[in-house]
Amino acid sequence: MVASRANWKGYIKFGELAFPVALYTAASSSERIAFNTLNRKTGNRVRREFIDSETGDPVEREAQVKGFEIEDGRFVVLEPEEVAAAVPDSDKTLKVEAFIPCDEVDDVYFDKPYYLAPDKMGGDAYKLLRDGMKKAKVAAIARTVLFRRLRTVLIRPHGKGLIGSTMNYDYEVRSSEKAFEEMPDLKIEGEMLELAKHIINTKKGQFDPKNFDDRYEEAVAELVKAKMEGRSLPKKKAPQASKPSDLLQALRESAGMSAPAKTKRTAANANAGKARQKARASASKSRSTGAHQRRAS
Repeated sequence: MVASRANWKGYIKFGELAFPVALYTAASSSERIAFNTLNRKTGNRVRREFIDSETGDPVEREAQVKGFEIEDGRFVVLEPEEVAAAVPDSDKTLKVEAFIPCDEVDDVYFDKPYYLAPDKMGGDAYKLLRDGMKKAKVAAIARTVLFRRLRTVLIRPHGKGLIGSTMNYDYEVRSSEKAFEEMPDLKIEGEMLELAKHIINTKKGQFDPKNFDDRYEEAVAELVKAKMEGRSLPKKKAPQASKPSDLLQALRESAGMSAPAKTKRTAANANAGKARQKARASASKSRSTGAHQRRAS
């Protein structure tokens, strides 16, 4: 079992088949290092208070109510029972609305992953759906009320079971046009493209999550340990940003190649240096010979 307690229990229904499932959190941040906010002078924890923005007085929990701002400074007050009544009724059923190719959904729409495990009876129907989707290479789009909201869930085969990912709504996903609007209109081809392909090929590998550790967590844990032991950690130097002369030269260096022009110039400079040394030696010899002849005469 993935977890000691399911986050949700209900049914998956496709066609006239329905079977019980339990939903468990697939990814959690609960194991991350967490900080407490303290009073620097006393070392005591501080607690959060809600303060009236006009009077400055603390507002106790029982006096707090939700409100929706309709214009600047004007709100519609929503009582807890009114908010609860607006939540769609839950029939605890993930209704499959369509089966789509697995690669058809842009992963920018993925929200949170959950394991969908068979609950008690219905194992045969569960395996039928899992194996059928595997063979057809499709995912299932389903909808239900989860955590007080109507949600779209993408269900896919995952190992021995199924994984359901809640999906962001279209209005929640921002357009990429703004992010890429200043993208320069350049056509990359020739040697630059070939070098980029070469670098990519030399870095090919396989994804293994065990190879990617949380360095922030490790660094904070080491910092806490060092503070407890009364020692300080060495300060790290900030990395220097490289300044390649141009993109092509940077690609050549990344590929372990040197620019031919640079090699030729280096050789020419070396030859020029040898020629100058030879000329100086010859001139010095000539001056010596001339002085000797003058003394002899």
